[in-house]
Amino acid sequence: MSFDSFSFYPQINAGIISAGYSDPTPIQSKSIPPIIEGRDVIGLAQTGTGKTAAFVLPILQRLLNGPTGKLRALILAPTRELAEQTHDAIQIFGRKTGLHSMTIYGGVSPQPQLRGLRQGIEIAVACPGRLLDLMSQKVVNLSSIEILVLDEADHMFDMGFLPDIRRILAALPTHRQTLLFSATMPTEIRELASQLLHQPVTVEIGARRPVETVSHAIYPIEPDRKYDTLLALVSQAGSGQILVFTRTKHRAKKLALQLTNSGHPAKSFQGNMSQNQRQEVMDGFRDGQVKVMVATDIAARGIDVSKISYVINYDMPTTADGYTHRIGRTGRMTHLGTALSLITQEDLPILRTIERLLGYPLERRQISRSH
Repeated sequence: MSFDSFSFYPQINAGIISAGYSDPTPIQSKSIPPIIEGRDVIGLAQTGTGKTAAFVLPILQRLLNGPTGKLRALILAPTRELAEQTHDAIQIFGRKTGLHSMTIYGGVSPQPQLRGLRQGIEIAVACPGRLLDLMSQKVVNLSSIEILVLDEADHMFDMGFLPDIRRILAALPTHRQTLLFSATMPTEIRELASQLLHQPVTVEIGARRPVETVSHAIYPIEPDRKYDTLLALVSQAGSGQILVFTRTKHRAKKLALQLTNSGHPAKSFQGNMSQNQRQEVMDGFRDGQVKVMVATDIAARGIDVSKISYVINYDMPTTADGYTHRIGRTGRMTHLGTALSLITQEDLPILRTIERLLGYPLERRQISRSH
């Protein structure tokens, strides 16, 4: 199958070509036809499988027919980074369409967002908190929304956004198309989907298992060997970029400083940074000035760097789904990636759960004491 089979308008095909896309990924080939037909869709797929294009392309196709300068599509995202990533995709795919999108999120001045809304846009990519603020000020009107997308719905639930989402939903037209994309489907999201979506088409692409372009290995160690082991792995990684996960913001900052002092340029990426600080770290990581990014789970939700070579779990996640999300940051869009985890005695229960999910035991490795 190629993108030609979807019969997109020429303006959208031009965006697909400029993005360097040739053949659709499985989530795209199975989601795009029912979305174009106007059906509600539940898309279950891991991070890095191309689900952003799976909803952006048919949204652009629909919006090319109908009024301009009116807000007709709303995409809700859990983090500023993911909102910007989705907005960038709309800019690339829609560059020849004449359609306008903008991001709406907190942590920055609302003035540019207010100006953009006044000038007229067709697509808003919003985080729930700031959107609700603007709704309370009566400066954003959702009465013309034709398409609603809940992106990374499980993360939005994890971050406590469910009450905000329900308030936003109450302001939307009853008759609309609703698309829900998620890497996992916990009970709460399943219940929300049953309330929101009308006879949805469910597309599931290996939803729970990590992407197959990732190889996995673990390093069983004593807790006091953790940093030495991390330092050895970073030293052995060559030129590849590395994303390290920790459980707390404090540890992320401490590890980044330790690695930098050891000659490996590193930055931490955590939730209490300003948007400018986050963008500076992200830009440095993307262009290679920063070799290692040390992140917490919530801060990393919107990281979209296509060629991360290694994900290292300095601290293990508390759930198998958390492992799936972390590992999805490497091995993206058919690139090969490596997932390495530092395992102490207390991590053995979650390790067994992850191995059951994968269906095979993870390779055990050791770092020589000389490191």
